[in-house]
Amino acid sequence: MGQAIRPTVLVIDDEPMVRAMLRTVLESAGYRVAEADDGLNGLEALRQHPFGIVITDIMMPNMEGIETIREIRRGFPDTGIVAISGGGTTGNMSYLRMAAMLGADRTLGKPMLVRDLLEAVSSIGKGRSSRAAARLD
Repeated sequence: MGQAIRPTVLVIDDEPMVRAMLRTVLESAGYRVAEADDGLNGLEALRQHPFGIVITDIMMPNMEGIETIREIRRGFPDTGIVAISGGGTTGNMSYLRMAAMLGADRTLGKPMLVRDLLEAVSSIGKGRSSRAAARLD
């Protein structure tokens, strides 16, 4: 049997160095990667190309990650989402917990371990493959 096809990943983060690091890690693991610098540009990229997985930061200008996750779930419900954040809370609820409640499949705090990032992306990719196979039956 051939090697599994990896989903294309869209990385949405306003920090160029974070995007570059995520791109390097993901491409070295065999993923194709595109980038956007905020939620508005990320949603536009999703309208132009079907991405299997989106990794989105929470704290960004123009459209922050929580709203980005809501819009992805509304318009692209089959897209896997990993939410990432360097911190912050509203009351007693962390932004990452809120992201999970709104539809992020996985959440990771920054800084993150490479193995945790790859495991999160891989598990979402496998879940998507299982759902797609189930739909074909």
